[in-house]
Amino acid sequence: MEETLDFNVDSLGVAKLKTPISMSKVIGDGFANYVSDDDRVLFSVATRVDENGNRVPARSETMELAGPREKIYFNPKHVHVAIATCGGICPGLNNVIRAVVRCFWYRYGVRRISGVQYGYNGLLDDSPYPFIQLDPDVVDDIQEKGGTILGSSRGGGERTSEIVDTLEKQNINILICIGGDGTLKGANAIGKEILSRGLKIAVVGVPKTIDNDLSFIDSSFGFDTATSVAASIVRGAHVEAKNAINGVGLVKVMGRESGFIAAHTTLAQSDVNFCLIPECPFDLDGPNGLLVDLKKRLLDRGHAVILVAEGAGQEFVPPTGEKDASGNVKMNDIGIFLKEKIKNYLKKENIVASVKYIDPSYIIRSSPANSYDSIYCARLGAHAVHAAMCGKTMCLVSRVNNQFVYLPIKQAVSKRNHVDVEGSLWRDVLENTRQPFSMKN
Repeated sequence: MEETLDFNVDSLGVAKLKTPISMSKVIGDGFANYVSDDDRVLFSVATRVDENGNRVPARSETMELAGPREKIYFNPKHVHVAIATCGGICPGLNNVIRAVVRCFWYRYGVRRISGVQYGYNGLLDDSPYPFIQLDPDVVDDIQEKGGTILGSSRGGGERTSEIVDTLEKQNINILICIGGDGTLKGANAIGKEILSRGLKIAVVGVPKTIDNDLSFIDSSFGFDTATSVAASIVRGAHVEAKNAINGVGLVKVMGRESGFIAAHTTLAQSDVNFCLIPECPFDLDGPNGLLVDLKKRLLDRGHAVILVAEGAGQEFVPPTGEKDASGNVKMNDIGIFLKEKIKNYLKKENIVASVKYIDPSYIIRSSPANSYDSIYCARLGAHAVHAAMCGKTMCLVSRVNNQFVYLPIKQAVSKRNHVDVEGSLWRDVLENTRQPFSMKN
């Protein structure tokens, strides 16, 4: 029996104040409508046949629809907002910051908006980084730039008590946290500490993970841009490979535990012949291994392109024994390892070859958001503001089944999202590359 999922969002209290946003409560009058807490959408669009032969939803859980409410919790004149970007950078961070600032300022009339420098570290007692005062003029054109005007860093989120002390001292009512799995876990811990002290501070997250590995999210912002930029890199690798004798273009992309960027880039740019992801183990040597299949490809077509996610094949390289400030295990560079392994193997097989290795990770991370992600970030940022002003806390804004919804952070970070090697995405990748379904002996 499937586990029942809890999608109920916590709140600081009853929202009693009239919102400054003028909208309608009548459907069909030609005006945009308020959203009610009772407006919910099904988590799963799958159906099953019941005992009477009728089609019914396969799962009963529902999610709270995102959007502006008629009643809000905070008085905009008294609100002090803090915005923090945490973890590694990715496309769209500035877009989210801009959307959040503009929605607070123009829609709710909030005038105290502080940007926290360098993630949670900017909220610690010993932080040397002062807040940046934000307004529409400051964020006017930041969407055209990569990265984040606030700076970002890993770590610090574990010092929960210090962070809440700072929020109290600075009279902050709302904390908007933009970050990935570690950031959101930190935000949830901060929210719990706030509640334990009886404080009225809302903590709302905007999920950011370039690997697209957060659960209950159709796609994280920046992912589409990452795939677009990676596709152009693969195109270059293909040109290099095709213009050399037995040329091999080897490209590494992000994907510590989940190979979504590699899989989607493979479909976006059909020049990939071997897509290697953490979810699908492979052998290097042996009759079914990657090296034998690569040799066959070179003898047949004279060139090949390999796209590898950073977390793939880590069993072949020695562990670094190190962790970053977020607690993530530092991985050895599988790309460099594969390059040397391929060169040595082809040399032993008396095959003249040219192996070019490209690691575009930082180029991808630092790119400005494309138009798709720009739109997505604008909507995510606005919905995060609506949630916060209503007093919702320890929640994040997400898009599920093409609907913007609010989810409890604890549910969203309960497990990671992975490429289903028995699902349609990986099937389409294999059909596209025509690599073997398995490269295990």
